[in-house]
Amino acid sequence: MKYFGTDGIRGNCGQYPITPDFMLKLGWAVGKVFARDGHCKVMIGKDTRISGYMFESSLQAGLSAAGVDVCLLGPMPTPAIAYLTRTFHADAGIMISASHNGYQDNGIKFFSAQGNKLSDELQATIEAMLAEPIECVSPADLGKSKRINDAAGRYIEFCKATVPSSTDLKGLNIVVDCANGATYHVAPQVLHELGAKVSSIGVKPNGLNINQRCGSTHTSTLCQEVIAQKADLGIAFDGDGDRLIMVDHRGETVDGDELLYIIAADRQRRGVLNGGVVGTQMSNIGLEMGLQKLGISFARAKVGDRYVNALLEQLGWQLGGESSGHIICRDRNSTGDGIVGALQVLLPIQQTGKNLHELKQAMFKMPQTLVNIKLQHRIDLTKYPAIGEQVAKLEARLGNTGRVLLRPSGTELLLRVLVEGEDRELVRQYAQQLARDISNILA
Repeated sequence: MKYFGTDGIRGNCGQYPITPDFMLKLGWAVGKVFARDGHCKVMIGKDTRISGYMFESSLQAGLSAAGVDVCLLGPMPTPAIAYLTRTFHADAGIMISASHNGYQDNGIKFFSAQGNKLSDELQATIEAMLAEPIECVSPADLGKSKRINDAAGRYIEFCKATVPSSTDLKGLNIVVDCANGATYHVAPQVLHELGAKVSSIGVKPNGLNINQRCGSTHTSTLCQEVIAQKADLGIAFDGDGDRLIMVDHRGETVDGDELLYIIAADRQRRGVLNGGVVGTQMSNIGLEMGLQKLGISFARAKVGDRYVNALLEQLGWQLGGESSGHIICRDRNSTGDGIVGALQVLLPIQQTGKNLHELKQAMFKMPQTLVNIKLQHRIDLTKYPAIGEQVAKLEARLGNTGRVLLRPSGTELLLRVLVEGEDRELVRQYAQQLARDISNILA
């Protein structure tokens, strides 16, 4: 598609299509697509980057021109938009965010009335509408806008309701890093109201510091804080709050694969797993092998939480996620939710008395090296048989306890080269050599 990538539309603010005029047209196109059966309502939320104000206004104007009513939610986590779209019985939800990227970028994520990411077909329909000239509805039919002032409170209560009412986190000392992003006024409050002792960092957004050396992609400060405060654990969210990484009491990071394993093992222990687990092509093979030992089925989807969600729906399973920290509990929310995912990990800590470090030890994470190759343009790997030959040779060396994955990025001109295996140093060498070989083939 021309505009939509792995997760909506994203790019550098001020560079097409991340411009006010495009967002105006996008709002109108979305409004025309969703209002085909009559008048409709769309929810708009945003993270804390400064350009969110500009794009919120542009989208609002475009939607109004298409005759669509708008509910403005203000700074809210992405999963809150999915939840509130459902509970307000809206026709669609829009989140203005570039996720874990810096403030220089921005983007748009969309949700259906059911709180799911849009299908490829619906995205294609929106792109087709973008090619049409804007035609404003009559003045009497223009969409109206209003602010939902209690959006944060509604979402806080929702998050608390995703764990049993008996859940009491009293005695847990938790450091929370909100990445100066959309969870800054929500996540600490949820944990505090459930009884935890909470210390917060990354909760002073100024429009320019979102994800800046903080959050789920920069956990070094959180690791230091956990150790300095002798906390039980740390929780890091990304800028829009749809994913998390945790830190144990020793200052060691616990990634999405390990968190997914902990939740799956706990749900199996309690007899509420209801199916298997969905990961992605990037999920560590150690997760697959660990779940296999527990007798839990595992399936891989394409990279992107909407593909994980689609496969979960297809299989009738409830639990899935990505290494990056997207955790989807379909019996709790319709999309990846950092706060809900964190609470699902805190449950076994509270109920079993084991700490986060002990729980993650049950899964052996295979050494993994990821190398990014910069591309001049998007490529079709099937047109380079020599690359396939190099991959086959390396996979033969790795055997059953290793694997190789090549994946073009959905948002950048990069080819990601992933190698896994039992020997960390060999894996590193193999990945670097394969990347060099591929670069030479593409040159």
